[in-house]
Amino acid sequence: MRFRHTGLALAPVVALLASATISPPLLAQDYPSKPVRMVLPFAPGGSTDLIARMVAAQLTERMGKQFSVDNRAGAGGTLGTEIVLNAAPDGYTLLVVSMAHAVNPWLYKLKYDMTKDFVPVAIFGQVASALVVHPSVPANNVKELIALAKAKPASIHIGHAGVGSFQHLSVANFAYMAGIDIVEVPFKGGGPALVDVLGGHSQALISALISSVPHVKSGKLRGLATTGVKRHPLLPDLPTVAEAGVPGYSAVNWFGMAGPKGLPAPIVEKLYKEVTAALGTDAVREQFAKDASEVVSMSTAEFSKYISAETDKWGKVVTAAGVKAQ
Repeated sequence: MRFRHTGLALAPVVALLASATISPPLLAQDYPSKPVRMVLPFAPGGSTDLIARMVAAQLTERMGKQFSVDNRAGAGGTLGTEIVLNAAPDGYTLLVVSMAHAVNPWLYKLKYDMTKDFVPVAIFGQVASALVVHPSVPANNVKELIALAKAKPASIHIGHAGVGSFQHLSVANFAYMAGIDIVEVPFKGGGPALVDVLGGHSQALISALISSVPHVKSGKLRGLATTGVKRHPLLPDLPTVAEAGVPGYSAVNWFGMAGPKGLPAPIVEKLYKEVTAALGTDAVREQFAKDASEVVSMSTAEFSKYISAETDKWGKVVTAAGVKAQ
């Protein structure tokens, strides 16, 4: 006896099997079923690296599979970002994003568009900096520093961690919004810039709080203000730069997670839920505080809008200050 199978008869079965195979809810339910790589497009050791590793450890514990941070530095973060750009959108290759991703479109010719080629998942947190001066500088607050710079243009030397760095753009934005002519002194990293101002060679610096707070408290540097939108608990007596004389100024480095375009919504939602739960633990919040960072809470949609707003903001700074990648 022969059985003849027609395409019509098989069609419902094939459709059912295909639906069962690719169903997003089932993908999310089984995710992750193997180790997950979080590509960090910068060298190890910085604030973003420390926070990413902390979050990765929490996700490993919570989700039962290894989440590991893979540092892929180069070209201002574009090389590591391209790895994720070209990865399968299955949740097993993720990107650690930061404020640099809002700046790079204005400094480099990119092969990607952060707002179109990546899916924001969750923001981890942010970290502000401090505007500090060497004690020899005759300025006890931001207004006095601005007055000094206006009285003697190009007399104030402000160091930073290199062209296009968060420090550099924070300095450029400060000078632009304050309407002052300063001399920028670029270094290969925030450490050498801090050493230079401690030695009295550069007069001022916008430095990471975790690095500058000990020197402010010891009197080796004079703190004038912090760069966030609100006062920082590590230096509660210092006003923000906006409070102290430059209305509207803010500069914070932020960091979070994104995936390649096409990452299924159920996996995005699952990652968001687990990241949010991890950030809510006392252990993580305490470690953030030790690193002078702050946990930030945003929905995925809010994070997406935030990245767009930051990209627009820093584009204006790069353009106004004439910053060029080197």
